[in-house]
Amino acid sequence: MPKKKRLQTGVDWFDLSTTRADWDAAEPAFLGTMLTQLHLIRAFEESVLELAGEGIVHGPAHSSIGQEGGAVGSIMGLRSADGVNGSHRGHHQFLAKALTHVAGGAIDPAHPVTPAIQTVLQRTLAEILGLAQGYCRGRGGSMHLQWFEAGALGTNAIVGGGAPMATGNAWAQKHSGTTDLTINYFGDGAAQIGSVLESMNLAAAWKLPVCFFVENNLYAVSTHADEITADPRFSVRGQGFSIPSWRVDGMDPLAVHLAMEEAAERMRSGGGPTIIEAEVYRFFHQNGPYPGSAFGYREKEEEAAWRARDPLDLVAQHMIRRGLLTQDDVTALRGRVQSAMTEAVEQLLESDPDRPGKRRVRPALWPETSFVNVGVRGDGSEVVGLPALDGAAPTRTIKFVDAVAQVMDRRMTEDPRIVVMGEDVHRLNGGTNGATKGLVKAHGEGRVLGTPISENAFVGLAGGLALDGRFRPVVEFMYPDFMWVAADQVFNQIGKARHMFGGDNPVPLVLRTKVAMGSGYGSQHLMDPAGIFATSPGWRIVAASNATDYIGLMNAALALQDPVLVIEHVDLYGTTDEIPEGDLDYVIPPGSAAVLREGSDVTVISYLSMIAHAKEAIEQTGIDAELIDLRWLDRASIDWGTLGESIKKTNAVLIVEQGAQGTSYGAWLADEIQRRYFDWLDQPVARVTGEEASPSISRVLERAAIARTEEVVAGLESVRAGFGV
Repeated sequence: MPKKKRLQTGVDWFDLSTTRADWDAAEPAFLGTMLTQLHLIRAFEESVLELAGEGIVHGPAHSSIGQEGGAVGSIMGLRSADGVNGSHRGHHQFLAKALTHVAGGAIDPAHPVTPAIQTVLQRTLAEILGLAQGYCRGRGGSMHLQWFEAGALGTNAIVGGGAPMATGNAWAQKHSGTTDLTINYFGDGAAQIGSVLESMNLAAAWKLPVCFFVENNLYAVSTHADEITADPRFSVRGQGFSIPSWRVDGMDPLAVHLAMEEAAERMRSGGGPTIIEAEVYRFFHQNGPYPGSAFGYREKEEEAAWRARDPLDLVAQHMIRRGLLTQDDVTALRGRVQSAMTEAVEQLLESDPDRPGKRRVRPALWPETSFVNVGVRGDGSEVVGLPALDGAAPTRTIKFVDAVAQVMDRRMTEDPRIVVMGEDVHRLNGGTNGATKGLVKAHGEGRVLGTPISENAFVGLAGGLALDGRFRPVVEFMYPDFMWVAADQVFNQIGKARHMFGGDNPVPLVLRTKVAMGSGYGSQHLMDPAGIFATSPGWRIVAASNATDYIGLMNAALALQDPVLVIEHVDLYGTTDEIPEGDLDYVIPPGSAAVLREGSDVTVISYLSMIAHAKEAIEQTGIDAELIDLRWLDRASIDWGTLGESIKKTNAVLIVEQGAQGTSYGAWLADEIQRRYFDWLDQPVARVTGEEASPSISRVLERAAIARTEEVVAGLESVRAGFGV
């Protein structure tokens, strides 16, 4: 018989509940503030549901009625500098943080609505209605509420999507020398999501002051928590990551507050992350003003039982018992906050002249339609006036990959905000390819962070760092195919963050990766990501064909306040180049394509290693081609002036890239060129690409799947044939 013994994790896991003594020990002003916040949020949500019922809320109305106790209890003790981010059902979280911020202390139930609180109510409602005076200028609506000044980092429509961002905010807090903390709110459904679990692991490994707060309201849309997991005690997740956890009745705001006090003490003292699971209940359906029983997935008896435990009633009962107020005082408080909401609504709505008895948004309050694209990215003014490349300067010989490492070393020396992270970047004398060579020795492991294999978590963490603003993250994806693992954070979060939350907050992040076609690494390790990023909002893209350009492009990427994808190619790493002597401080700004060869027959447009193949093909065919190295690939940064001047001269275009047809960058570029320059084209834009399939491991099949010199030769000959020559 085998010998067995029961193992223990040794990780604290508490069930916390209040006693009458806890309620008696609570300060009267504290309880009064708690009750007032609960009533303010309840009245706000009731107004939202009323407007949703009238069809005035465009989009969802995920009310938090019934769940207010979790947010108010956990947030009341926070500082403005503490951060919170939340889920799609996040009105109560946002309001609790905003109200705590503007109140600056206690709120008197007898005088619950100061001018600052009235402004919070009106601006939050305006945001939910999509109006210009909202905190995100109407772009965020119900699900994307952000106010950095109050520490409200942004609610999130992607279930579990905010966990990596919150972890990044906590990293910034810790490494800025503060004792601030961050709370990430999510629901029971997100407790099974990879980004949340990856973030827990990363936060625990790096001892970050972040609380993963599970609002367990028992249901997704209609699916019960018991149906989605074998263990619906969601706070148990902490056991696997050595994170202490608290389980608490979320309908008891004081119990939540006491649990958060204990968790906050650990986080502020450097003990690392915590988990709190608050059992709450949404009184209404997932979206809109009807109970879940109306849709058949909940029983009316269940709903009634939970309504009898309303957190507003619980706090009021204890205050009445202690003689701190009367039932008439509670009734008066409710009347005052309802009047405040009536005032907020009246400021935003008016009678609809076309529909008697109906209301509409005041037309002057909508955002201008010209605002639609403002803030997709910054204006690039950050690079104006930075030093340009001096073509006459003395040069030195260097390998491309060493230029990658040396320019990063230079920038890290000059800018202490830069933090490099990725898998193995701190080991192997520069990562798997030597691109971070010497950085750990020069700057320490505190700024060159080797991460777990969890792209979703660490790139999202970097996104949180970028939004915080105190650091400038540089993330390495070992291979671009791994972006699909982190697609939510790359595209839904980082790429959209500036625009989605109003267009003002910069997202200074650099994401490095390498194309590995020809290296034999197969279908999941070597794609060209340019086409995917070019069709995704918010990202800038650079791709250098030589070491000199790489330095100037990386310097520009690190100066910009936008997320920038920096694409490299393994074929270039071992090549040598001449770069300027000196400090490597020059910048190649957006809109700086390079004409490498002048010609009159056809404009050949390419980037990365295909520039060399295009040069070879032009020489072999003898075609008088004009060769343009794009360098900047995204819509906002392409040098349309240089391209246009060349196309008007040659009247023909050949776009050259190496990768697969399906994710082709050239497909997007060809469409744009034909719409911009149709009148100057004597034949359709021609393209050289790889095949439909991703390259395989087989040397023969890999070569057949990608483009090189021979394919460019064929492309040039097809253009020549198009002219009948």
